[in-house]
Amino acid sequence: MKFVIASDVHGSAKYCKLLIDAFRRENADKLLLLGDILYHGPRNPLPDGYSPKEVAEMLSEIKEKIIAVSGNCDAEIDAMILPFPLSDYAAVFADGINFYMSHGHRAVPPLCGGDVYLTGHTHVPLKEAGQYIHLNPGSVSLPKENSKRGYILYDNRRFVFKTLEGEQYDSLEVTSGIPQSAPRAPAVRRKVVRRRRLI
Repeated sequence: MKFVIASDVHGSAKYCKLLIDAFRRENADKLLLLGDILYHGPRNPLPDGYSPKEVAEMLSEIKEKIIAVSGNCDAEIDAMILPFPLSDYAAVFADGINFYMSHGHRAVPPLCGGDVYLTGHTHVPLKEAGQYIHLNPGSVSLPKENSKRGYILYDNRRFVFKTLEGEQYDSLEVTSGIPQSAPRAPAVRRKVVRRRRLI
């Protein structure tokens, strides 16, 4: 299974196009989007090529390939515009690994040894390996702390941090710590956790 993992597009059609180009160039099976897809939010400047409608149209062309979670700048209206589900959390099982997706602005879900926790939100790439692996691809459109616009490519237990142009700048290989008893899945399975309202 091959994934392109990206976050924080923030409505930039310019950088969304580069992301989709990278997704196609990598010949990935799925695009995992970690939130803040359409809007820039009050704390961020307008990204180059800001056009949320155009971003939604571009993503609709590959909707069957997308698994996405909502971010703090995503609104309920986005779920009506985007042609794929947005949830607070999502889980994907592939290659014997449990991947948990969250934007990163909510509580950490319960994780086990060997799990991979994917977040965005900070606009800064992150690679931490301990009991579980925590990865953040940074931002597609508004990178911070002198980081690069980019994504993570996952392929056969290897995570490669790349710029939108495809230049590799970091990597991590998962060689141990994955529960060997976990069943292997021939296809991606995902669980969508819907938003719940407390009244």
